[in-house]
Amino acid sequence: MQECRRGESSQRRYCAPMPASITAEPAPAAVRLDPALVVVLGGVCAALHLSKLPPAVTALQQALGLTLVQAGFLLSLVQFAGMCVGLAFGALVDVLGLKRSMLAGLGVLTLAGAAGGAARDVPMLMLLRALEGLGFLLTVLPGPALIRRLVGAGRVSRVLGLWGAYVPAGAALSLLVGPLVISALGWRLWWWALAALSGAMALWLARAVPALSAAPGGSAQGADALGWAARLARTLGAPGPWLVGVTFAMYSGQWLAVVGFLPAIYTEAGIGAAATGVLTAVVAAMNISGNVGAGRLLQRGRSAPRLLAIGFGTMALCALAAFVGTPAGPLLPALLRYAAVLLYSAAGGLIPATLFYLAVRLAPGEAMLGSTVGWVQQWSSFGQFGGPPLVAAVATYAGGWQYTWVATGACALVGLVLTAALAARLRRLPRAHPGPA
Repeated sequence: MQECRRGESSQRRYCAPMPASITAEPAPAAVRLDPALVVVLGGVCAALHLSKLPPAVTALQQALGLTLVQAGFLLSLVQFAGMCVGLAFGALVDVLGLKRSMLAGLGVLTLAGAAGGAARDVPMLMLLRALEGLGFLLTVLPGPALIRRLVGAGRVSRVLGLWGAYVPAGAALSLLVGPLVISALGWRLWWWALAALSGAMALWLARAVPALSAAPGGSAQGADALGWAARLARTLGAPGPWLVGVTFAMYSGQWLAVVGFLPAIYTEAGIGAAATGVLTAVVAAMNISGNVGAGRLLQRGRSAPRLLAIGFGTMALCALAAFVGTPAGPLLPALLRYAAVLLYSAAGGLIPATLFYLAVRLAPGEAMLGSTVGWVQQWSSFGQFGGPPLVAAVATYAGGWQYTWVATGACALVGLVLTAALAARLRRLPRAHPGPA
């Protein structure tokens, strides 16, 4: 095949053979998505199961006689699984393998979701919800380590920024799409649609993500020689995973408490259900911008502790602006309060992306990446399990939401103290340290 074009100094045409790389280039349909981005989408798919319940609570009450207490248990079961077995499942991921674990998790979500759509009573739905919690853990715990293996060192922080947004992305999609599907087709079709999506995601990930060889040091004499108990002991014996995990709890508890109670707050203010769903979804989606921004800033060499400090400090100030008032009502007008909540969520997004980056950096070894992320996930689940009841207790005691900022501010203050400890820990690492410590 030849390529013909005009010479620069004449109108005469000449032809030259086209390079082999051009003639052999595949058709546009053969272009594939970056495998690391497929991993991120797998996390979003799992997060859809995490947040699929809130849009369906009313439909479940009508169909199965679900009580509010049972709805609360259904909401917390996934976090309870993470709070109890996050570390153990992280070590299991290290043994099972990153890709295999993620495929297994998506498979569990597919089967449990499909069975949940056919459930005839609340106890069965609760049992399957607990299984979904285990599938969620198997899906998301390998994510950061798998991304680290798939991308070059220069892109790790940027892609981990995208990974940090998988929970708010799933929440925003559920809040936007879930009510439409449930109102048109019913809650069972909502369950089955997400089960089918998980199955399709598993097939895509199986084909798009390459089989990975053993990690550096993963020979029989290295990482793979470590038993399950030894991985747990080394993870729990290192200060880095503890600092990152407890810091994550200080973030996740207050973020979920504010975003989780927004529908109730807006309903009390007389806002309609449709508008409430959209307003809350936009708040959740704003968190994505913070995650992506943190990834880009880390890639450009910005200080991780500084990003954490900005995130916690801004969350404290914005919560104060959004909620401060008296039992008679808030001090600021509604538009300014909503703007404060948007900034609260966006600035908070700086925190999870940065902490996932630090979890990879401060893991006690390559073989402990999964157990480190599992320990961080366990603390994140603890924060999400305990944060909303704490804020609800404060609101009940105060007779309104005007002191919510006290609870979230306390979490932010502890987060800032832990940020200083993380900064001191990072200063003790070798200057050119590229990976786990």
